[in-house]
Amino acid sequence: MTEITEVPSPFCGIGTDDLTIRVDGISLKVIENGCAVNTPLFEQPITDTMPRVEGKPVSLDVAVAKAAALLRNTRLPIIGGCASDVNGMRGLLALADCCGAVIDNMNFIGTRNNFLALQDSGWMNTTLAEVKNRCDLLLVVGTDLEAFAPRFFERYLWTDAMFLEDTGQRHVIYLGKAPSGDASTSPNGHKATILECEIIDLPEVMAVLRALVKKQPIRAESVAGIAIADLQAIADQLKAAKYGVVTWTAGALVYSQAELTVQMLSEMIKDINNQNTRCSGLPLAGKEGDQTANQVCGWTTGYPARTRFSRGYPEYDPFLNDSRDLLANGEADALVWVHAFNVASVPPVTDLPTIVVGRSGMVFEKEPDVFIPVGTPGIDHAGHAYRMDNVVAIRLKKLRDSGLPSTADVLNAIETQCRLGYDCTDAGGRTTRGAVAEH
Repeated sequence: MTEITEVPSPFCGIGTDDLTIRVDGISLKVIENGCAVNTPLFEQPITDTMPRVEGKPVSLDVAVAKAAALLRNTRLPIIGGCASDVNGMRGLLALADCCGAVIDNMNFIGTRNNFLALQDSGWMNTTLAEVKNRCDLLLVVGTDLEAFAPRFFERYLWTDAMFLEDTGQRHVIYLGKAPSGDASTSPNGHKATILECEIIDLPEVMAVLRALVKKQPIRAESVAGIAIADLQAIADQLKAAKYGVVTWTAGALVYSQAELTVQMLSEMIKDINNQNTRCSGLPLAGKEGDQTANQVCGWTTGYPARTRFSRGYPEYDPFLNDSRDLLANGEADALVWVHAFNVASVPPVTDLPTIVVGRSGMVFEKEPDVFIPVGTPGIDHAGHAYRMDNVVAIRLKKLRDSGLPSTADVLNAIETQCRLGYDCTDAGGRTTRGAVAEH
């Protein structure tokens, strides 16, 4: 039994790196600095140690060979989940390139709201370090921040800062959704300002708030149950702050054309920066490998993690490459689900051949054709994962010897087996997918 200190977490998205973990064989116990997000995921027991094919235990080599056989003659397989570390995503992209797959990160529905706003008009965002050292006003829009990241306030607001003498004087405002606890209450007892409305009413509320920031007249007395005078107070505080930060979770904006709300937020931030003060955005993300998936896919292909390789080169389309629609419309012919972090994140039920490369302990409504349990980055092997602000790749530690392979090792092995069946090459000498079927 040993205790490991300064353990970084791949689960919470905010880069907590001060956990103390007790290791007893293959069992883990969070001793210090755990939270409602991190503790259950670190303490998840190992229940599956062997791969399964059609529900029967087999060796890793047999499972890899079966997975490759299922993929070798496909025309449009889907690789979903996309939740792993940097090396795992590299292996996933190599496999997608080999078999002409569509890759789709499970959190991309929300991420799309951010990307559509970014590509249309750009944004001005900040980092967690800037929030910690400079932010004096935090506006939380449409999300329960402490449920998303329970230690956010402890780590980045109610702590020492380089450019603020008294961080307890920071002001927190919740707009749209109330917090689930008291983490946003400052050390001196100052509670957050809360203006609630239905999530679906946020576009109207944000339009009015931006108009007030730009000093445009508003004739109504309230919007979505919020007094215009209260929104005017927020606008005034944003313009008076030395360094305001507006944060949101794109995945929480569950209504049509939610990207327009993100764009409204981003444009309002620009408006504030034109009025002799500073303001920045902070999109909340980084859970279940979504930031890592988009980072690795971005530097490898130039696109985010909703890209297809069926034509021999990467093609990005945030709508046409939606794996849910491809499955529902019968366009796909196989599903590979990759998820090394969360046993609750299982693949959708489908009649297609299904391969799951996932964390030990997953329980399926329908047993996949192939299930290969893998180690979790930051627990069973070392690795790197990106936190929510995309500027830091967290160096994950190995905490125990579980004997489980990494996602990268499994996906690279499947890719190698797949390529053995593609014995045709194009004029440039590149292996051509589908060669077995054509022969």
